[in-house]
Amino acid sequence: MRHYKKGRKLGTDTSHTKAMKKSLVCALLANDRIKTIDSRAKEIRPDVDKIITWAKKGDLHSRRLAIAALGDKELVREIFEKVAQGMFQDRQGGYTRIMKLGPRKGDDAPMVIMELVTEPVKAKKDETKPAAKKAAKKAAPKKVEKADDEAKAEETKVEAEEAAVEAADQAEEAAAENAEAVEAEAVEKEKAE
Repeated sequence: MRHYKKGRKLGTDTSHTKAMKKSLVCALLANDRIKTIDSRAKEIRPDVDKIITWAKKGDLHSRRLAIAALGDKELVREIFEKVAQGMFQDRQGGYTRIMKLGPRKGDDAPMVIMELVTEPVKAKKDETKPAAKKAAKKAAPKKVEKADDEAKAEETKVEAEEAAVEAADQAEEAAAENAEAVEAEAVEKEKAE
């Protein structure tokens, strides 16, 4: 039984698992993107988030913790500099992204690309809480709700019309491309003859 042994085994003994995780974290922070197995990526995600959180603090103790975790002073210096310049300034967590690639050819292992998220956080349009929305909806008179329903129906009509126009435009472009391809083939046949 594996009592008090948290985390995945990853098919290796404890020392090898620790070394592999450390190596993957260093590679991700150095290159901003790595290709690995799904279970390994999910296992190193908390370690990466922890190091970036230390970098956001930026004090000496956090720097020493990061050096102890990574074992590379230069890499830690680079990470702390990037964060000091505002790389993850408005992001409260979730510093990594995992994109699935499909199974590996040799052993069918699920492969992924893991990368650091560098885009700024988009602010939510409507920042009111759901409870406040319900209270506002109950307080609103019935006639206003009917007007809102009519406005929503009109919006959906407009959106459907726009989607139909876009689909028609795409169909026209595809037809034009097909016609060009047929003409090009005809010209090539004439040249060949």
